[in-house]
Amino acid sequence: MPQDLRGRQLRWLWPHPQCPRLWGCDRPCVGLGAFCRIAEMLTLLLTAFVLCLAEPVLPSQGTEYIQSCMHNLTEGLKRGSSRHNWASRLTELEQLLAHSTPGKEGYSFKTNMLEAFVFSITAGSFRGLNLSSSMPVRSKGQVSAQLRDSISFPVELMEGMKAQEKQKLICICIRSAGMFLDEHNSSVLNNHILGAFLHNRRVGRLRRPVEIHFRHDKELDSSNATCVFWQPAGTGSAGNWSREGCETQHQKGIVRCLCNHLTYFAVLLIQAHDLSESELQSLTYISTVGCSISAAAALCTLLLCCVFRCRPRDDTTRIHMNLLAALLLLNVSFLLSEPLAAGTTGGCQAAAALLHGSLLCALGWMGAEGFHLYLLLIKVYNIYVRHYLLKLCLCTWGLPTLAVVAVLIFKREIYGHHIISTADGYKNVTMCWLTSPSAHYVTLCYAGLILLFNVLVLVAVVAVLRRTRQQQQQRARKDWMTVLGLTCLLGTTWGTAFCAFGVLLVPQLYLFTVLNSLQGVFLCFWYLSTHRSKRSSHCSTSR
Repeated sequence: MPQDLRGRQLRWLWPHPQCPRLWGCDRPCVGLGAFCRIAEMLTLLLTAFVLCLAEPVLPSQGTEYIQSCMHNLTEGLKRGSSRHNWASRLTELEQLLAHSTPGKEGYSFKTNMLEAFVFSITAGSFRGLNLSSSMPVRSKGQVSAQLRDSISFPVELMEGMKAQEKQKLICICIRSAGMFLDEHNSSVLNNHILGAFLHNRRVGRLRRPVEIHFRHDKELDSSNATCVFWQPAGTGSAGNWSREGCETQHQKGIVRCLCNHLTYFAVLLIQAHDLSESELQSLTYISTVGCSISAAAALCTLLLCCVFRCRPRDDTTRIHMNLLAALLLLNVSFLLSEPLAAGTTGGCQAAAALLHGSLLCALGWMGAEGFHLYLLLIKVYNIYVRHYLLKLCLCTWGLPTLAVVAVLIFKREIYGHHIISTADGYKNVTMCWLTSPSAHYVTLCYAGLILLFNVLVLVAVVAVLRRTRQQQQQRARKDWMTVLGLTCLLGTTWGTAFCAFGVLLVPQLYLFTVLNSLQGVFLCFWYLSTHRSKRSSHCSTSR
């Protein structure tokens, strides 16, 4: 190739020696300008190619991280972790959602207790938005696909912004009130909370409010349900629910909340038939004191029976001791149920199972007392039963324990936190107990059958005493004391639980609490009075 031709080609391909920059030189040069244009086009094509490859990769990494954060938050809710971490965890999730890059249709993330949506909206083109949660509401213990909460955003949401200004709208649906517990331990409808906010912008005093629909299958009105929003508090303290800026409207199966700002919303339950704060506090105090005294009396009686040299060996006394042991276990488990409710979900479920099992065992031994009394005073003849006490123990200790263990293995969510609400929705009491209405009704039926049998036995015993007693005042007094003792022994005072309705609710609760929390004390006195006269004879026989 000739030397001058090669030089012209090199000058066309290489920058002019006097050109100060590679791109856009000031001096007109045909060869250099063509090179600049080609290089610029190649650079643009390469950049577009890289962005096309990166677009499906970068958002997926953010999506996975957000989903992982939601999963960790859900696991924390299931475990019932300390509520002091919820604010920081929820803030972290909000920031992750706000910095994500949603597509035209937005992003959605979901776990079994959380659901989040992210939308990128432009102020000039925003015409409102209707959003429904895909998490169904439980209707009468079952999941209903028709009962879904929803939220509607008005056009005024973007008022005051420039037409081209873009914002991210974040919505979070939470199916647990665990991270929104105030110092009053308030109850919210279905444990559902709906939250919404704009990234880097506070929304308040909207001309047209945000409309939130909470669906339900209960009988609610303005007297027992109201719309509230969450007001966070400072570090180390709980927030609180407030009604300010929210209007409540009731329709059949729907509570409509009209609020002029964005935050976390819920429906606060205020049930008219609940106890007042003072009544609940006094009943809690009576139960605590009574159960403590009964537990101490039952323990002392059992210790006296075990360490005393002359132990009676008749079945009647052994049945009494088993009943006292069951009542001791019941009182102790009841006293532990409220403190353990502040711990983890697993610990609360174990405490609820212990309380439920001890109640079933105590009721079983009350039924055993009634059956034994029936054999002694009514049937009288041919009452020998082989391995009598062993069979009673299998029915009263074994069957309830087997039932509770089966529930723990196959459906342990039946046990958990049970909230006793007050009339104003505040100062509720949480204990570990049954969370399933069906399990509660089965337990009531079990107790009702035993108490019905014992009441029939008590009536028959009273009839026998009336036929056999003499017309002497002293004998009549002794018979009445016997009837009163048997009433406590057979647990018929537990029947007052079936009178909890209407105007009888509060008096019944006080009567039920006093009588049954002190049952262990009454049985202790019964045992000491009936066996005091036999103690010397048993001792002389053993010698």
